[in-house]
Amino acid sequence: MLRSKVWLCATAVGLAAICSRANADIFRYVDESGKVHFTNVPTDSRYKLYIATEKTPGVVAETLSARSYRPMPTADRKRYHAHILAAARAYGLEPALIHAVISAESGYNNLARSPRGARGLMQLMPDTARRYGVTNPLDPEQNIHGGAAYLKDLLVLFGDDLQLALAAYNAGEGAVMTHGYRIPPYRETIQYVPKVMAYYKRYRNVM
Repeated sequence: MLRSKVWLCATAVGLAAICSRANADIFRYVDESGKVHFTNVPTDSRYKLYIATEKTPGVVAETLSARSYRPMPTADRKRYHAHILAAARAYGLEPALIHAVISAESGYNNLARSPRGARGLMQLMPDTARRYGVTNPLDPEQNIHGGAAYLKDLLVLFGDDLQLALAAYNAGEGAVMTHGYRIPPYRETIQYVPKVMAYYKRYRNVM
């Protein structure tokens, strides 16, 4: 799993929300007093293109149509469902979404470790685990709550754009921002987002 650490500012958070709500370019100019202005409908020649927000066309849709991801065995999903349900309630997420991330990340193997250092059911990197107070990433309850809290923060950051939040979960917030609030063109991330979305869709139907 890819990860990158990023320091966020109010402007970046605001832009994330703007970009997620409108499929339009964002323009910027600095006035005489030094105040920065943003808009997606420039009415002044001083506005210059700042972020191109058009999403990568069809990447997720094409991958979803080309692949099919079957739900993980019911026994695996039931094993941690109580912890998942508690985390979903605590952070205002759908249990199906948490199940989908776990399916894609670890296949419900609570001892899973990646070569890059991600650990546990939701494959938390060490920095992410520390950020959310997870002292033992291999403990299912701690891991699920830490991963759910991180996912919730990403949804808030990217204006409830689920695909961008999932891309950031995989590649890091900075990667999504650097690539103009689009899914970064990393092979792993381009495959990861539709995989989680497919699991999510199926779990919503069966739960």
